[in-house]
Amino acid sequence: QVQLVESGGGLVQAGDSLRLACAASGRSFAMGWFRQAPGKEREFVATIIWSGGSPYYADSVKGRFTISRDNAKNTVYLQMNSLKPEDTAVYYCAAGVSAALSIPYYSASRYDYWGQGTQVTVSS
Repeated sequence: QVQLVESGGGLVQAGDSLRLACAASGRSFAMGWFRQAPGKEREFVATIIWSGGSPYYADSVKGRFTISRDNAKNTVYLQMNSLKPEDTAVYYCAAGVSAALSIPYYSASRYDYWGQGTQVTVSS
């Protein structure tokens, strides 16, 4: 069983930066970040594998967001730079247990555990 706690959200202005953190109790194969804006469906943001490999990003955040991990602290981060108003959403941390690649990395169904979310608001 994995428990996830997100932190680091807040209110910022366009162009500012934030770093989100996700502390995990228990290990998993991969970690992901998703977000959901009011009136919209939950969408994939980024994912990373604990043991290595390359991270993957949604096209909307490439070049601006960076996902990273601290294996000793069992914590995953999402560094968000050059924030835009359209980045405003509740950001959720997710943990996937399975190493199978039959389910795409961008699919929410690949992940088994979810945090409660942290609010990110970017003003114009």
